[in-house]
Amino acid sequence: MNIILGLTLGIGVFLIWLSCWEQPAKEPRKNTFDSKIRLLLHQADVHRVSAKMFYLISICFALFLGLVIFALTALYNLALLSTCLGCIAPWMMIRQRAKKRVALMRELWPDVVDHLRSAIRAGLSLPEALMQLQYRGPEELRPSFEQFSADYRSTGEFVASLNRLKERLSDPTADNIVEALKVTREVGGTDLSKLLGTLSEFLRENARTRSELEARQSWTINAAKLAVAAPWVVLCLMATQPGTVHIYNSFSGFMVMLSGLIISIIAYRLMLKLGELPEEKRVLV
Repeated sequence: MNIILGLTLGIGVFLIWLSCWEQPAKEPRKNTFDSKIRLLLHQADVHRVSAKMFYLISICFALFLGLVIFALTALYNLALLSTCLGCIAPWMMIRQRAKKRVALMRELWPDVVDHLRSAIRAGLSLPEALMQLQYRGPEELRPSFEQFSADYRSTGEFVASLNRLKERLSDPTADNIVEALKVTREVGGTDLSKLLGTLSEFLRENARTRSELEARQSWTINAAKLAVAAPWVVLCLMATQPGTVHIYNSFSGFMVMLSGLIISIIAYRLMLKLGELPEEKRVLV
């Protein structure tokens, strides 16, 4: 009894002592996968689709793909695997779209820098030069600079408007340009025109080199896609025979298809990884 009383008293004293100290507020845990999906959607210029909506679209697409495969082949094992694979198909399509848009933006940024340099040499201030890009910049980037112009006119905060522009673009090259403009705005200097000229030359040289490497790499990627798709096309053609349907609808047939799917995914990812060019990383995000 004395032991229980002593423990109770000790716990009470500890709780009183603990209440005298301020507990730090816990930061909400960030879902890194959600942030990656949102970044991909921004890079693919799909701003109206949220991460949750993207998950819903992926599930609906997976179910639709499974039903189509089952209707064409009558192989429910293949339909099940197709449904699982269909969950990641929208992610692959968005990723491919994002890569194409980043490559397109890489070709446009030197023109943006040239327009900025010309406007600054003509006597315009840095915010005015950026706002002029909604009229004189590349067609694909005009909506983003139009939003920057409206944002800057409504708030008058140049750095905050630049940060929001950087978030909308979600592009590694845009990050470098925005950070250079922020430093120039805060620190000042008279060599901005020279800096922009050097940056334009560097961006053009980088885009030219990457375009040549990607053109030489394209045959490897096409061969990988053909090598992965060919066995499954043959399987769908074989499904027109009743004996094939009976064999592949068994457990042994399911294990054969599952093993083939795993090997196909590993081989495809390995081939892409070996020939992949290093991606530019976003800075100060």
